Amino acid sequence: MTDVKCNVIIDSCCDLPPAVIDVPGVELLRFPFMLDGEEHFDDMFASISAHDFYGRMRKGAEVSTAQIPVPILTEAFERAAQSGVPTVYLGFASALSGNFNTAELICEQVSAEYPDAELYAVDTHLASIAEGLLVYEAIRQRARGLTASELAAWAREVRFYVNELFTLDELEWLRKGGRIPATVAFAGAKLDVKPMLDISLDGKLSLSGVARGRKKGIRQLAEFYRRNAPELGTGSYIVIGSADCPKDVERLKDELIKVDDTALFLETSIGPVIGSHVGPGMLAIAFMGDDTREDLSVSDRVAKKVRSKE
Repeated sequence: MTDVKCNVIIDSCCDLPPAVIDVPGVELLRFPFMLDGEEHFDDMFASISAHDFYGRMRKGAEVSTAQIPVPILTEAFERAAQSGVPTVYLGFASALSGNFNTAELICEQVSAEYPDAELYAVDTHLASIAEGLLVYEAIRQRARGLTASELAAWAREVRFYVNELFTLDELEWLRKGGRIPATVAFAGAKLDVKPMLDISLDGKLSLSGVARGRKKGIRQLAEFYRRNAPELGTGSYIVIGSADCPKDVERLKDELIKVDDTALFLETSIGPVIGSHVGPGMLAIAFMGDDTREDLSVSDRVAKKVRSKE
């Protein structure tokens, strides 16, 4: 292993298994959430199992989330500055939470107090296992010897190569979060429509389509991988995230193996912060694939063709 030249700060919205991020020089900041009026911090289901958490949601538990407290962010950046080791923070998408903007401001303030410190804050523009895949690869690149400045530049570019797609078991949780009208959620339930979502280039949650039924939704996830994985048959990693739906994970793996029998799977649970907004039954995949910036709109594709003829 190459000598490690920097440290990394990450947050719990990356939804990775604890063993993956339990690495010296990698600090985890835990998002808080409220469960039936009691405050918890996201510890990757160490203190409550995913099955119990989502079981309580199914029974009507009230769940809400909040940003990482300012003192915790401040202490993390001050520790990094005082350590003398260049450090990169890889944060949850700023379009989905104000947490990154706060962290970036604190990073700048601490940098001003410690002018010799080398600190970077990178908005991953990603969430959940998509953020997790970037973090997983960043830890690997760090182990290979990237400096802090190199790792920050790497993250700002590679985030556009993270392909992800999510499907939900029902629309009700998005309705509760105010992301869709109640009439749409009602119609979706009657028609057994399963929403397919991704993350836009600016880090916002985006509805990319629907599937009529769960089985079709699972097949669409596998088809998404087939369309966007750059090189099938090379043993690429696919991160699979689920919100307490183990049977669907096995069905998804079966479909993915039909597409690429060399694929390697990293399975994880969707954490309580993301889970509180999407509900039980979320199923997601993430993998390094095609440049998502090439997914142009119809208008942009036409303009591109016009320019090529000039």
